[in-house]
Amino acid sequence: MDSEAHPIGGVVIPRYHGTMNDPAKARLEAIAHAGIAALRRRDGAAARPAFDEIVASGRASPQIWLMLAQACDLEDDRPAARSALAQVLAADPANLYALVMHGELLTRDGDDRAAVSWYARALSGASGAQGLPQDLLERLRRAEAEHAAASGRFMAKLQDSLAAAGVDDNTAGPRFAEALAIVSGQARPFLQEPTSFYFPGLPQRAFYDPADFAWTAALEEATSAITAEVAAILADRAGLQPYVERPKDRPAKAHSLLDDPRWSAYHLVRDGVPVAEHAARCPATMAAIAGLPIPVIAGASPMVLFSILAPGTHIQPHNGMLNTRLICHLPLVVPDNCRLRVGNTVRTVDAGKMLIFDDSIEHEAWNDSDAPRAILLFEIWRPELDDGERQALRAMFEATSH
Repeated sequence: MDSEAHPIGGVVIPRYHGTMNDPAKARLEAIAHAGIAALRRRDGAAARPAFDEIVASGRASPQIWLMLAQACDLEDDRPAARSALAQVLAADPANLYALVMHGELLTRDGDDRAAVSWYARALSGASGAQGLPQDLLERLRRAEAEHAAASGRFMAKLQDSLAAAGVDDNTAGPRFAEALAIVSGQARPFLQEPTSFYFPGLPQRAFYDPADFAWTAALEEATSAITAEVAAILADRAGLQPYVERPKDRPAKAHSLLDDPRWSAYHLVRDGVPVAEHAARCPATMAAIAGLPIPVIAGASPMVLFSILAPGTHIQPHNGMLNTRLICHLPLVVPDNCRLRVGNTVRTVDAGKMLIFDDSIEHEAWNDSDAPRAILLFEIWRPELDDGERQALRAMFEATSH
C-alpha cells in the first residue's frame, strides 16, 4: 500500500497495490475515501464501518488504524479507540497523533496520572521538530496546557491526602517538597554534571547549611571589614578583569559572558598563587580566609576572588568543572533583586549571609537591580571526602594542572 498526502487529522489517504483494473484495489480506496469524507463531517457512525471493513480485509495501514481511532472517538467508544491507537503505535511508536489522542482519552476518563505520561511523551517527541501540520501543533498546544493542568490537579489531590495524614512542609521538609514537585512534573531532577571530573558516591545536594561549618560564623562577622575593601575596588575598578576569559592555549568554550566585563573578577589568589598587589590591598579579607578548608593544589588552588556582577546581568545556567569541591559565596555589596539558583532551589542573596553550594549541579545567577553586586568567592573541599581521598585528588590534580 502507498499513500497520497492528504491532511485529515495528520493521516493520509491510502493507495493499495494492484493493477489499474483491480476491482479489490479500487474498492478499498473508495471505502477509504468514503470513511475520510465521513470523518470530515464528524460522522463517526458512517466512518467507523468503512475503516472496520478495511481492517477486516487485512490491509489496514497505521493511517487506517488512526482514522478508525478517530471514528471510534467521535462515537465516544474509548476502549475501541484505544485498541486502534495501540495498533498505530505498534507500527509507529513515535506517532504524535496517537500519543496525544491516548492522553486526551485518559483525560476524559479522569486518569490524570496516566494522561500526563502520554502528553509528556508526545511533547518530548515534538520538541525541535519542524514542519508539523497546523492541526497537530494545535493539539500539542492543548496537550501542553492539559499536561500542566493535570499535573496541578494531581498535586492538589496529593496535597489534600498528605494534609489529611498530618504531613506538611514543616514536618516533611524541603527535600520532600522537591520530590513532590518532581513526581508531579513541576520540576525535574538536577544531578551533579561536572564538565571535567566526576567523583562517584558523593551526595546529590544543591545547597549546604552554613551552620554545619564551624568557620562560617567568624567569616560572616568579618563582612563589614571585607566590604570596605571591595568598595574601594569598585570605586576605582583597577585590577578587575572578565570572570570568563578566553584561554591562551585552548579553544574557548561557548559562554554568553565570555570576555565580558559585566561579570568581573578581582583575584586575590589565582591558581594557587597570591596576586601580591591585590592581596596587599585587602588585608582584612586575607586574614579572614586564613585557616579555611580551602584545597591547596599546586597550579590550581586556592582560588579566592571578588566576583562583581553588573546591573541587569544574568549568568546563564551552567555547571562547574568538578564535584569534589563546594563553592562559597560571602555576599558583600548586594542591591535588591539578586538571586542564585542551584538545581531546583532559588535563594535570595543577602549581604553577610553565606551561601555554600555544589556548582557541579546546574546553577545560574541574576542581578536584576540597577547597581553592582559584589561577593567574596572561594572553594572548599567537600566535607564527605576523607583525608586519603583528598590526598589522592591533590596528587591527580597537580599532575594534570601543568
